[in-house]
Amino acid sequence: MAKDSELRDEILALKEERDAVILAHNYQIDAVQDIADFVGDSLELARAAAAQKAPVIVFCGVDFMAETAAILSPEKTVLLPAAGACCPMAEMVTAGELAVLQEQYPDAAVVAYVNTTAEVKAESDICCTSANAVKVVESLSEQQVIMVPDRNLAGYVARFTTKEILPWDGFCLVHERFTRKDIQTARSRHPGAEVLVHPECRPEVIDAADQVFSTSGMIRHICGSQNEEFIIGTETGILHQISLKCPEKHCYPLSSRAICVNMKKTDLEKVHAALDRMAPRVLVPERIAIPARRAIDRMLALP
Repeated sequence: MAKDSELRDEILALKEERDAVILAHNYQIDAVQDIADFVGDSLELARAAAAQKAPVIVFCGVDFMAETAAILSPEKTVLLPAAGACCPMAEMVTAGELAVLQEQYPDAAVVAYVNTTAEVKAESDICCTSANAVKVVESLSEQQVIMVPDRNLAGYVARFTTKEILPWDGFCLVHERFTRKDIQTARSRHPGAEVLVHPECRPEVIDAADQVFSTSGMIRHICGSQNEEFIIGTETGILHQISLKCPEKHCYPLSSRAICVNMKKTDLEKVHAALDRMAPRVLVPERIAIPARRAIDRMLALP
């Protein structure tokens, strides 16, 4: 603990020296969340990255998140402490594969989940997150909508729109693991608990749950609810933020296996090293960044 305390102090000193801001996703390890200036879900972090005045952004998350920050703030230095922290779902679709699908459906709009590469965002009309996906789709004039890469998010959106949703066959390795049996088991252990799951879950899991929210949506719901017990169907890192923001609530993971190994690659040592060396830096070529930013900005412009 003494070592962590010393490392934390050194990080905070380096952050001040570099005039940096630290952003962290809700799925990061507790120690990283605790040294961040802002912790949130993908939509909140995208907005935070766009709003930052600091010349250096340390992004504690996975690669597509740091890319998004670099796209929105090309004049800033964006650091990704864990250089190998990727999102397997984002890698399930390429710009070339998307182009083939666009040829098949020339009248369709393309909605890219933020969990995509910069190249895929550059070929899309607008981006979305799990928090605003329905709103994004409903904002479009097109009646056909290609959604990449998450088939489960696409299926969830299809429940709330009359538009034809054309899903890509990608998925989140963590949320795909949840099953209806997991919910049945969790309910038997905690019969009074409300079951909250993420839109990236399978349809049968969503059907068996009580509510569906993005990660930050879950936190807001729990803190504002009169219920005291909740079963949480998303990555277990969120439990730390819940404990900080509404410590009187009792929350249980839907599955102990709900761990994203890539989100857990960032630790205090890597954050310290990134600020010390000012690397690894994330750069997005202008030819990709400009069209990708149009898709992201169009999403951020929605109320």
